[in-house]
Amino acid sequence: MLAGLLFATREATDRSGTLTATLPFAAATLIEYQARLLIAAGASQIVVIVSRLTPELIGALARIGKRGVAVDAVRSATDALGKLHPLARVLLIADGLVTSEPVVNALAVEQDDTLLVVPEAAAGTEFERIGGGVAWAGLARMDARRLGEAAGMPADYDLQSTLLHVLAQARAARIELPAHTIAQGHGIEHRASALDQRGRAMLAASMATRPSWFDRVILRPIARLAVPEVARRGVATMAVAGVAGVLASCGLVGVWSGWRASGLIVVLLATIVGELAGSLALFRDEAEVSRGLSIAALACPALALLLLGKGLGSVALLLGVQTVVAGGLSERATQPATRRRWWGGAPAYLAIVTAGTLLGLPIWGLAAAAIYSTATVGGAIEALRVQA
Repeated sequence: MLAGLLFATREATDRSGTLTATLPFAAATLIEYQARLLIAAGASQIVVIVSRLTPELIGALARIGKRGVAVDAVRSATDALGKLHPLARVLLIADGLVTSEPVVNALAVEQDDTLLVVPEAAAGTEFERIGGGVAWAGLARMDARRLGEAAGMPADYDLQSTLLHVLAQARAARIELPAHTIAQGHGIEHRASALDQRGRAMLAASMATRPSWFDRVILRPIARLAVPEVARRGVATMAVAGVAGVLASCGLVGVWSGWRASGLIVVLLATIVGELAGSLALFRDEAEVSRGLSIAALACPALALLLLGKGLGSVALLLGVQTVVAGGLSERATQPATRRRWWGGAPAYLAIVTAGTLLGLPIWGLAAAAIYSTATVGGAIEALRVQA
């Protein structure tokens, strides 16, 4: 079985009395983000080494426990060893480490003791030197028995550093961190301000699987600014989703009642707010909420286009139906790895129709969206043929 070992012992350098592990990161706290990476890698148990249990840490550990894993807070190597299965493969993440899911997954499959390292010349001050011209990059895979060896060290030693040197002395295998990963944000950070910036970058990166122009130009910048602020204030995901639902309902009623331009603008705003709620759900591991928001992000623009077309006549309705059908087919055919930047999506089609309506040309807006959605589904089909 795979278990995770996290640390919540160091205080933030620019926020006295606050543990680095409980600093805001993306849409949660740093330790919740680290736990999310471990769970995604297959960990069924997480042990957290703590120096003290603050209210923020207790809350974070409770939220981690709701994700279906066993969570234990301990103060020593002996206590940690008592909580872990004797045959457990342990994935250790350093206090304050920010990294990505692919990096953690790559180390999780290792069968022997392994250290993730970077060349000493390229290592910043946050990476601990371990000799041999390399520094530790904050991730390690080890057998649970290494905690027993660390337990024999003096109690006043830093447990994280002790485990690191136990692994180094045991000649653990060393895997070098890809150079581009540091540029993408991998690093150890104990400053609240810097973690906030890394969290915003991580939010933007989380939307990279949808590299359409609408995501790049509109959704990512808004998510990077808004989601951390919403999360910092403790706003629930469902509260944000509820705002999106109210806006969508008002917008759809407006389109149906003949207030076409203003109604479409409100629906577009609702779609953007819904996407922000989806980002919150993603980082909070609220799978059911995320799935529901994904469906709503497709259905809401589709309803708006159909209502607009119905109010403008048979030709406009046919254009709306064509956009919805072609858009739905392209969503089914599209895979993240093959998606092209020029391809459209439901929010993009809605934005085009809204722009046309604001210009006083709603039918032309529908026609442009229909052509765009048809071109997108054609591109998706060609991409599938290439793969085949």
